[in-house]
Amino acid sequence: MGLSNPLPMHLGVSASRVRLPAGGWTTLLVFLCERFPAIACEEWEARIHKGYVLHEDGSAVTLDEPYAPHQFIFYYRNVPHEATLPEDAQVLFEDEHLLVADKPHFMPVTPGGRYLQSCLLVQLKRLTDCESLTPIHRIDRETAGLVVFCKRAQDRDAYHALFREHQVRKWYQAVAAFNPLLHLPLVYRSRLAEADKFFLSQEIPGKPNSETRVSLLKRVGEEALYQLQPLTGHRHQLRIHMVSLGLPIRGDQLYPQLLRGPDEADDFSQRLQLLAQRIAFIDPVTGEERDWQSRRSLQITNAH
Repeated sequence: MGLSNPLPMHLGVSASRVRLPAGGWTTLLVFLCERFPAIACEEWEARIHKGYVLHEDGSAVTLDEPYAPHQFIFYYRNVPHEATLPEDAQVLFEDEHLLVADKPHFMPVTPGGRYLQSCLLVQLKRLTDCESLTPIHRIDRETAGLVVFCKRAQDRDAYHALFREHQVRKWYQAVAAFNPLLHLPLVYRSRLAEADKFFLSQEIPGKPNSETRVSLLKRVGEEALYQLQPLTGHRHQLRIHMVSLGLPIRGDQLYPQLLRGPDEADDFSQRLQLLAQRIAFIDPVTGEERDWQSRRSLQITNAH
């Protein structure tokens, strides 16, 4: 392994590296507390006590170890008291190049905030023992469905290029109100940008940079099942476009009104009825036609 990550995974988590600059810190612990102010000193003490902070040779850092600049130390992220999610992901496909997972609602794809062991990437790394496993695209934590992972580092650029060049076909399903006055199918376009709250997006005036094809699959009472085909990949694009059409997706806690922030506890009974249902592309590494479909489904009520 190269210098960037000479240590093995621990419970599916790869070691992170930090370089020690010149400075007047008395101990490594003091440096870590100042370098990462978002992490409490008590948490750094706990990580050092558990052996989660290491030198390049794998030896453990001690609580009172003097600070020595111009070297690297490594640490394993840890989230104490991590919440348990109600469902596990399923692996739908795996070969030497790719892994396709069917993600449940509420599960983040990658570590962040309150989620580490429960995120999809760490779970799959534990399962496969593949440290180079990398998602080649993302879906929202609240969205269920397909996520494709690259297994080999040398293949990543080729797979990422598929998304940059819009060579991937994606089909989503969503549940929202039925509007008999809306003529479907249609293509909706708008310009999306980051909103005042960092975790939200918004439509603004200007040349469209997002595009979604919306079709009706079936009506059930006052609700309907829609097929959404995003031709671009902006954050929350499908959710915002459906709101703009007067069809907010059932269970959406962000749009059109913010009901629950990212740091608030989840209500697992309120699932966003949005599913990444199918994904297809020509594999740039093998030349094969790739086409997968989720085994999950959405809930449609029969309200009148």
